[in-house]
Amino acid sequence: MADMTPSEVTRLQTTLQRLLGSPKLTVNKPSRKGMSVELAVAGEVIGTVHRDEDEGEVSYAIHITVLEEDLPAA
Repeated sequence: MADMTPSEVTRLQTTLQRLLGSPKLTVNKPSRKGMSVELAVAGEVIGTVHRDEDEGEVSYAIHITVLEEDLPAA
């Protein structure tokens, strides 16, 4: 897994905001090297973003976690 540049973070954030229809979505680079890039909505972290490079092709995978306690009642 390679680290993301500030430019990549900005471009990915802009793309995800457009694709998911939320200007409140942010991609946050970690304060320490080796930590995961975080995906947040309105300041609340909802998951992580991972960068992968294989044979010159770069892709980004997003892992979103939803806790059962955050779901509406059945």
